[in-house]
Amino acid sequence: MALAALTLFSCDDTTDTIGQSLIENGDAIEIATDSFIVSTRSVIADSVLSRNVTGYLGKIRDPETGAYVTGDFMTQFHVVEGYDTFMKRDSIMSKWNGDISADSCELIFQYSSFYGDSLASMNARVYEMDKPMTEGLNYYTNFNPMTEGFIRKNGFVADKAYSIVNLSLPTSDRYASGYIPYFSVPLNDPYTDKNGVTYNNFGTYLMRQYYEHPEYFKNSVAFANHVLPGVFIKYESGLGSMAYISSVRLLTYYKYHQNDSTGEVYAAFDGTEEVLQTSTITNDAGTLNRLVSDNSCTYLKTPAGIFTEVTFPVNEILSGNHTNDSISSARLVLQRINSESTSQYALEPPTQLLLLPKDSLYTFFENEEINDNRSSYLASYSSTDNTYTFNNISGLIRLMKRNEGKSANWNKAIVVPVSTTTTTVNSTSYISSVVHDMSLTSTRLVGGSETTRPVRLTVIYSKFK
Repeated sequence: MALAALTLFSCDDTTDTIGQSLIENGDAIEIATDSFIVSTRSVIADSVLSRNVTGYLGKIRDPETGAYVTGDFMTQFHVVEGYDTFMKRDSIMSKWNGDISADSCELIFQYSSFYGDSLASMNARVYEMDKPMTEGLNYYTNFNPMTEGFIRKNGFVADKAYSIVNLSLPTSDRYASGYIPYFSVPLNDPYTDKNGVTYNNFGTYLMRQYYEHPEYFKNSVAFANHVLPGVFIKYESGLGSMAYISSVRLLTYYKYHQNDSTGEVYAAFDGTEEVLQTSTITNDAGTLNRLVSDNSCTYLKTPAGIFTEVTFPVNEILSGNHTNDSISSARLVLQRINSESTSQYALEPPTQLLLLPKDSLYTFFENEEINDNRSSYLASYSSTDNTYTFNNISGLIRLMKRNEGKSANWNKAIVVPVSTTTTTVNSTSYISSVVHDMSLTSTRLVGGSETTRPVRLTVIYSKFK
């Protein structure tokens, strides 16, 4: 008690030098650094979670690696609850067989961007879905609605020849302010529904269903289950472009007369983020296997192409002279190898990479997790240094040590290209979503089992003297 009292009363009135006093009075922290070789290799991604609002349509060839990538996609359509999709029945002037009808119907495919040759001649085919894909399930990019029995056997099928530049439009329209690039697919052939009733076009089917069964249009789920489960857009032929489809619109046109006014209007159903959309990505398996076998480097390719696996020497890092040390920092730098392609269509490197335990690869995205800087980390591409830097992954090393022996992958991590969404609240920005990068990217990294430039992990240790 006396010693405690002496200690209390001998303290200084201020605390602004407490950190300095610890160091100067012999309780100093000793700092040490070391570096370790980590092994890396390329692994085929096989498929990734298809949770995106962009549809990919087309086929391209990577100029550097020769790898082919094909994109198809499925979309459902959104129905706004409480919204009158069509005008009052008695105001509709368009008729067919003595009843209301649509003058025409079409699908509009709008794209936000594209890769490749904008004039490349491409061909696609649109299929009517037979049943809606189940909400709440995780669909991966290797899921094909055609082979899985989701296409209606006698549903509508529409072919479309297109190019990214819509040459069917005059130049003045394509360069007009507010123009959104698109191509359209008409649905004006006679259409027979599942009950065997035939209509002059698909739009007439939609209109008559609306008035006969308004309950089918009360929300998107009812619409998908009773009217149109969705459409699947499949690449058919051509090479050289991949369209990034940002919106699909189903438009039905008809004439009306109301309040001494006559005109033509359209009803719209949109494929939006409120409904399910999936992409089917097909990679050239032979080329991917060849790239993965290249041990002079490692690869990153998207979408759903190749990841890089990293194996850390965890026990070496935490043993020997460092048995009693604490890891303050662990820095991993992945050096990019410049593309050797001189093509104007050479793929860009990924913008962001995610590093996480290999065993967490699927659950991270399925559970919609965010990088926490304890077991999952983000790195952005630096064009200045041509690198991706994970500045402090010390938490991952400690986690691996705790999980030692619990799985064959306990000391393995995976590097995955990702896209992030940032949200700002009260002037504070934070990452609100991390998803697989579904754009077309490709790069080589220094590493591999036969490299002359091994990847190193730089570690800073600390301990009390």
